[in-house]
Amino acid sequence: MDANPASTHRRPQEAARAAGELIELLEVLWERGKDMVPSSPVSASQLRVLYSLDREEGINLRTLGELLGSAAPSVSRLCDRLEALGFVQRLPSPVSRRELELHLTSRGKAYLHDLRSQRQEALEAVIAAMTPSDRKALLKGLTSFQGALEEAGPVPWRRTSTKDVRSA
Repeated sequence: MDANPASTHRRPQEAARAAGELIELLEVLWERGKDMVPSSPVSASQLRVLYSLDREEGINLRTLGELLGSAAPSVSRLCDRLEALGFVQRLPSPVSRRELELHLTSRGKAYLHDLRSQRQEALEAVIAAMTPSDRKALLKGLTSFQGALEEAGPVPWRRTSTKDVRSA
């Protein structure tokens, strides 16, 4: 146990700072990957909509707004743009004639698949350059982080259809 209480409190702050820096580096990595492919047709906000619809197929605008923490008019405009790109379609709800369900089109699904594949390749290249012990430590840290996040409560944005970090 650490005898210095100040250093004990500093550790979560240091880890949070390192995680923040990692997120920024990942954003740079993703942007660098865009240079290798045609420019992305969607903004970061629109990408969040696509991710949400991929996880929660068939939700309505109100539910999507809650997931994104955005007002209905903003969400509606985002969906309008994605619909114009052919990535999203609105369909009548089978349970309520007054509601519309939001669905990814095959083009939207293909876009997400390609994007995820590009990002996976970029991550694999960086992780391959790490030593085996560093990769093991990274996996252990990510697994612990994921567990702590799940213990903190429901994670509405988490993909439920793919393997989690622990099974990687």
